[in-house]
Amino acid sequence: MQFHIRVRAAAIIIENNKILLTVYNDPIRGIVYDLPAGGTEPKESITDAVKREAKEEACIDVEVGPLAFVYEYTPHLNLEKFGKIHTLVMMFECKIINHTTPKLPENPDSNQIEVKWLPISELQNVEMYANMSPYLQDYSINRRNIDLIEEHKLNHPIR
Repeated sequence: MQFHIRVRAAAIIIENNKILLTVYNDPIRGIVYDLPAGGTEPKESITDAVKREAKEEACIDVEVGPLAFVYEYTPHLNLEKFGKIHTLVMMFECKIINHTTPKLPENPDSNQIEVKWLPISELQNVEMYANMSPYLQDYSINRRNIDLIEEHKLNHPIR
């Protein structure tokens, strides 16, 4: 079954005034930066997708915290600059756990060339996959979160 909106999950990891980013050499755009992120898989929760993507793209284990942003890409409103797939990206504040160290995986995603800690103050100097730099800079200073309500974690009264 095909859906009209693709759901992606992303990890925002900030430590010591630096943000962890994946770096790609895009054949059209050149060097672009992104959060560790990717699409959810069938029967996978959004938070499990965040954990899997952090592991796959940066070789780290993460604890998924609160939802920070929801980003929408609507192709027809953006001249299809990133393709024809309508996409929602849910970005979560995360912390690295289990003493894992970010590094480029042995089998990185297509065009991925690096995993890098970038000072928050330098975000405006790099090209992000989506121009999220001002939002990420503001978030590093004025953390504000959105609650994610997961049905399977709600306590239901017995009827």
